[in-house]
Amino acid sequence: QINNENCWQPIMKFINDQYEAYLQEEININRKKRIPDSRVHCCIYFIPPTGHCLRPLDVEFMSRLSKVVNIVPVIAKADTLTLEERDSFKQTIREELRANGIDVYPQKEFDEDAEDRMINEKIREMIPFAVVGSDQEYQVNGRRLLGRKTKWGTIEVENIAHCEFAYLRDLLIRTHMQNIKDITSSIHYEMYRVRRLNENNTAVAHANGVPEHHLAVHEM
Repeated sequence: QINNENCWQPIMKFINDQYEAYLQEEININRKKRIPDSRVHCCIYFIPPTGHCLRPLDVEFMSRLSKVVNIVPVIAKADTLTLEERDSFKQTIREELRANGIDVYPQKEFDEDAEDRMINEKIREMIPFAVVGSDQEYQVNGRRLLGRKTKWGTIEVENIAHCEFAYLRDLLIRTHMQNIKDITSSIHYEMYRVRRLNENNTAVAHANGVPEHHLAVHEM
């Protein structure tokens, strides 16, 4: 029996450690003109293809992670599901995410205008992306393609008729990459930065004997 208690903590710690490293560079008196950015801008969360519902572990994990990083959920090994099972599973996952208040990327509250909303709504209707992965190449109709060979034929990783990997790739590195980074900077990292600076101010105030109520008034 695997003990999954608090299994999200190492990942949360890694994400926060990258924010901390960036913050220390940012507040450095002799900071570099271009701060090395190791912040985690997106987390791809793989959901097992059970075809039923999210596990309690998935709900807890994504609930915690979504507060510190952009999350894009995907169904792994989607070729193990029929098309009907896949569509039903995707719908169930979307409903469970809403019911549990888990805000995955692209978040509605950050749509900038009507055009953004229209584009992102189409993406939200596809989430979670049903993907198939492979590092094997096969010859298909005279072309070498990444895929998985089965006795019924070859599942092509980048063929949108076979899976949604191409949509995921386009979202992450073609159409929305800068937006993902912007949300990290202006929302997730900014929340971390404000919290850490407030902690430092509180620690300094206590060291100097400033009463708690004076500090609270000052911070307001």
